[in-house]
Amino acid sequence: MSTEFDPDEVVRQVVERLSAKFPDVEPATVQSIVRSEVDVLADRPVHDYVSVLAERAAKRQLKSL
Repeated sequence: MSTEFDPDEVVRQVVERLSAKFPDVEPATVQSIVRSEVDVLADRPVHDYVSVLAERAAKRQLKSL
């Protein structure tokens, strides 16, 4: 069973987790990167994994900062 997809909630949750893992990165930067990744994935037909996929992609970008 899938719940309704809320991109803003996904962004909030992922930003919260990644901000804790990357405390030296400005929260606005984390949010911008996560928002970008969620926006790319939001048009996909299956939303169950957007959070995981967006977090992985954002983490790769944050590690390179």
